[in-house]
Amino acid sequence: MGNIVWLASYPKSGNTWLRAFLLNLMTDAEQPADINKLAALTQGDSQAKWYAEFDARPPTALGAEDLARLRPQVYARIAESSPDSVFVKTHNALVEVAGAAMISQSATAGVIYVVRNPLDVALSYADHLGVTVDEILTLMAERGFETPASASHVPEHHSDWSSHVESWTQVAHPALHVVRYEDMAARPVVTFAAIARFLGLDPPREALRRMVRFSSFKVLSAQEKKSGFVERTPVQKSFFRAGKPGGWRKQLSGAQMRRMLDDHREQMQRFDYVPKGY
Repeated sequence: MGNIVWLASYPKSGNTWLRAFLLNLMTDAEQPADINKLAALTQGDSQAKWYAEFDARPPTALGAEDLARLRPQVYARIAESSPDSVFVKTHNALVEVAGAAMISQSATAGVIYVVRNPLDVALSYADHLGVTVDEILTLMAERGFETPASASHVPEHHSDWSSHVESWTQVAHPALHVVRYEDMAARPVVTFAAIARFLGLDPPREALRRMVRFSSFKVLSAQEKKSGFVERTPVQKSFFRAGKPGGWRKQLSGAQMRRMLDDHREQMQRFDYVPKGY
């Protein structure tokens, strides 16, 4: 068994919120942890810097076979970066690409997977990329979808929303902790306490409440307004745009909702995301 704890999710599903809580949990200070220092706690499995240690070519020059060859070395290197557990953010699906696993089981100590209602994901993802909701619905249904390589990141293999969710959650395991975004919002203390326990931590109740408060949408949004946020895309007015579940009810059309159900009903039913009457 390795020492990587994967913080996994489909994009725009609450990964940043989870990482903010973990940063406050590990810092345990009297003031909120700086959201622009998330990288001090969490690595990213698509960061080009790790691959550059083993192949000097830019990410845009690396093919699927190259990345498949490099990933085990990269994950081993990330694992070696700390004598303790290493939190690693990933948006990759738990699948094989070019004949090799996207996630190394030998490097893995555990997984926290965050799932969010795809009806809300669509709104947040459209804002994140600066595209229409209809374009995002197409992307979320595209099996095998990969992000393009950039100067700073290798491609991420998201696949479609249903395949992503199923790949990580279909098999129950003691080393897997699945969290619904909606529970993080509705029952934050209970939900984040369960995350802490999964990691073998049991902070005092009052300290836990403080950590939850320090990682709340209100606090994170205020930090962004004051100091900006390094993960905000150029097309976004703000990274922390809404945060409350259910925004889709006022912003998606009936046709868009039905399209989502046609594409993802099975996984939506598993997590109680199918609207009543549909």
